[in-house]
Amino acid sequence: MRGPATAMVLAAGLGTRMRPLTNDRPKALVTVAGRALIDHVLDRLAAAGVRRAVVNVHAFADDLEAHLEARADLEIVISDEREALLETGGGLKKARPFLGDAPIFVANIDSIWTDPRALDHLVDAWDPDQMDDLLLTIPMERALGFDGPGDFSRTSDGRLIHRGERPSAPLAYMGVHIIEPSVIDAWPQGPQGIFQRWMTMAGRGRLHGVVADGAWMHVGDPAGRAAAEARLSGG
Repeated sequence: MRGPATAMVLAAGLGTRMRPLTNDRPKALVTVAGRALIDHVLDRLAAAGVRRAVVNVHAFADDLEAHLEARADLEIVISDEREALLETGGGLKKARPFLGDAPIFVANIDSIWTDPRALDHLVDAWDPDQMDDLLLTIPMERALGFDGPGDFSRTSDGRLIHRGERPSAPLAYMGVHIIEPSVIDAWPQGPQGIFQRWMTMAGRGRLHGVVADGAWMHVGDPAGRAAAEARLSGG
């Protein structure tokens, strides 16, 4: 198999910005175009060759686990965060025993994209000799539902540079990346983000990115969901 066979799907967030849609369900089960957010992501991962998805759960965990039992195309492994929400870095650390030692995809559940080869771009560019993490990015003008100032600029050899003190950057992170699981081994246990890890990698020149084609929809709140529905229906 050419690309990662395992993915970590980050589905444990509280989804507070998506309220009232998350008053009675996890954000992962909010639907866009008639399909749950988590299924949009799992569909794309399965199409890219992923056969095993490690999914972390917290809010409405029982409902999400019951929903995932219907997936027959993937082996689903649950990383249980019911006791404490651990953020991205902490979730990866807790799930580390399930991730194996080969490179993995890591995916948020609030991202939908139109480029059918987006994950192939990551696989094609992945080079563990040169990078610890490889992020999927999109030009800001092709990002829908993302109200930030942009995250990164990209050098000619693919290295990512965070905007730092600058007011904006041309590229947004699309919520999907490939990482070497061994990188996680040195991280401490407990709640932690991943941003500072990326800054350390960037400082060593080992944070890289690829640019997707098409459009990216960040489904972070009800307005973003409405915009994604309109985009997918041709609006």
